[in-house]
Amino acid sequence: MDLSREYRERRYSAQDGLSLYFRDYGDPASDELPVLCLTGLTRNSKDYHHLACRLTSRRVVCLDYRGRGRSDHDTDYRHYEPRTYISDIVQLLALINAHRLIVIGTSLGGILAMILGAVQPFSLAGVILNDIGPEIPNASTERIASYVGTLDPLPNWDAAIAFLRTNYGAVYPDFDDEGWRRMAETTFTLDQAQRPCIDYNPQIAKTIHSAADEGAPRLWDFFGTLRQIPTLSIRGALSDVLSRETFDAMALAKPDLVRLEVPNRGHTPLLDEPACVDAIDRFLIELGS
Repeated sequence: MDLSREYRERRYSAQDGLSLYFRDYGDPASDELPVLCLTGLTRNSKDYHHLACRLTSRRVVCLDYRGRGRSDHDTDYRHYEPRTYISDIVQLLALINAHRLIVIGTSLGGILAMILGAVQPFSLAGVILNDIGPEIPNASTERIASYVGTLDPLPNWDAAIAFLRTNYGAVYPDFDDEGWRRMAETTFTLDQAQRPCIDYNPQIAKTIHSAADEGAPRLWDFFGTLRQIPTLSIRGALSDVLSRETFDAMALAKPDLVRLEVPNRGHTPLLDEPACVDAIDRFLIELGS
């Protein structure tokens, strides 16, 4: 199946001239609020394909951050940091003329959604945070820093699938063979020798290591900017990034927070789980968008 027929492939220039890629699904002229999908640290727009295809009565835009997927790599690793990503996102919103929208953010994408709450609060009609909160355990930050950018190309797809099973089996304990294959296809790209390799610039690791040395960030002030914005928080029941304690503290800080805990998922739920599908659909209906 040619998945590209289900979306438009588009590019734009960031303020510093870097060429960035995004997938543009659905109806740009829809009266429904558009959705911006923001991925995790090393992930790319392919992660949101199935979700975006479900929501095509509205416009759904899925960005590859700089250095990920089909976006260009930045020659200065210091630009792989939230302020630059926010600048790139604001530029994208201006390009697609999205003055008010819903943001779905997974992991890093959720952090960026919270920062957008401070930068452009009146543009956010609703936010969905996928397995991320305003406090991240130091051990989780160190774990992430330990693997980013360290994987050499693998000999074939079977090896790529085996790698994921070994390293992420505890995150997705109920995955079948097809589930692991789908994850491999969204995780890896092919190099010139047709070997699966990481689909991001390994230079990202430099800023991650610096952040890990400084300790996990506390983001409560940014979470506070969502006080008046309808928000759905999704947690993988096995997650080591969004702890149960932080998940509960978020509800105390924002009593109208809608919450979902997804069984058999660590960091992060894929958002195609039945419970996620139902929760996201209800959330969008209640937004009246």
